[in-house]
Amino acid sequence: MISYLEGTVVTVKNKYLVVRAGNIGYKVFATTDTRLKCPKGKEVSLYTHLAVKDDALDLYGFTTEEELEYFELLLTLSGIGPKSAIGILEVASPAIIRTAIISEDSSHLTKISGIGKKNADKIVSGLANKVSALESEIEIAKKETGSTDTMDALLSLGYTQKDARDIMQKMPKDITKTEEKIKYALKNLGK
Repeated sequence: MISYLEGTVVTVKNKYLVVRAGNIGYKVFATTDTRLKCPKGKEVSLYTHLAVKDDALDLYGFTTEEELEYFELLLTLSGIGPKSAIGILEVASPAIIRTAIISEDSSHLTKISGIGKKNADKIVSGLANKVSALESEIEIAKKETGSTDTMDALLSLGYTQKDARDIMQKMPKDITKTEEKIKYALKNLGK
């Protein structure tokens, strides 16, 4: 299973990009937003999902773990395959999907061109428990670390909940201001 890919962007096409890692070029299907963040010649890091079919192995890539999580959540719904899931993420960010699910209001999704009422209702009802569990994990992490503002900032910058929680637990007790906590976290994440 290929779950993460680092390399140089060789080609950017309409629905995919090619990333060279070592001497191999991987065709990675991605949203327009992801393709725009990955111009030709740039070194990139992508979280990936490998979709296995009888006649193909398709790789889908995302710049954040949150996008990958929502892509994989969408795949758990009956009738939504990888192409549909990437199509949904093409028009609705994880934040919009999360808002629709938490508020139990599919109109957040139907306002977006490309998502009809039937699919919007399926997403909201089918993912309600799963997104609630995901949100609960994030809230638990915030309480454990005692700093919701810092956690929110790190999560919004694309860091995973696990990375943010880990760095918050390592945070020296003498750092008390949110802005100092964010600086410390950004300086020490990935070390």
